[in-house]
Amino acid sequence: MKSTKLQFTNANGEKLAARLDSPKDTDPKAYALFAHCFTCSKNLAAVGHISRALTGAGYGVLRFDFTGLGESEGQFGDTNFSSNLLDLEHAAQLLAETRQAPKLLIGHSLGGAAVLNAAGKLESIRAVATIGAPAHPVHVKHLVQEQEEEIRDRGQATVCIGGRPFEIREHFLDDLLAHDAARNIGRLGKALLVCHAPFDQIVGIDNAADIFQAAKHPKSFLSLDNADHLLSRAEDARYAGAMIASWAARYTDD
Repeated sequence: MKSTKLQFTNANGEKLAARLDSPKDTDPKAYALFAHCFTCSKNLAAVGHISRALTGAGYGVLRFDFTGLGESEGQFGDTNFSSNLLDLEHAAQLLAETRQAPKLLIGHSLGGAAVLNAAGKLESIRAVATIGAPAHPVHVKHLVQEQEEEIRDRGQATVCIGGRPFEIREHFLDDLLAHDAARNIGRLGKALLVCHAPFDQIVGIDNAADIFQAAKHPKSFLSLDNADHLLSRAEDARYAGAMIASWAARYTDD
């Protein structure tokens, strides 16, 4: 695949870093927009493997760093789930203005919850795929539960996630509670593929069941078998990417 570095601005005018992956010798048949996992980045190895599988199937894939993460500007402590949704909308706008509006949304972990909530506002989207996604954004509160009392008392606290320190503020916790996930999933109005590993230790398989039950048809489920939450084995990420590409063709090919 060929890869191009891009930038776009978020709602606050800050520059967000993106990478557009495309088939090497042909124009993309359609574009996909990828939302990475909580505190991760577009450069996570699994994201690259998934993107490569999709470009091999003829898709262009835009992956980007949410505000305050990776190579993007802004402070992570100023962000919340709602700001992530706005970042997704601006990323879709970048594709619409410079290439073609995306037809496929893919989200990993909390990025999966984000695409489920953002898809309804993006008219061009025809299909949505989630990977290890929580049914409710508030699920990520378990990552900060030891510091939640401090966050409530002081308004903020430094939390270690994945071996790295992140500033979590009270508005982040409050915002998670403000989203009616089941309602948004039920009103999705797009084809849905729920990809989940049965033994995911970070986001349990019951989340996939809740998403699937809340969604209306057309909907499908893909078991990721023995994959871990981050799809750290290349073969698991490539499998997920290939299966998403095959499934989405039914809805994205004109």
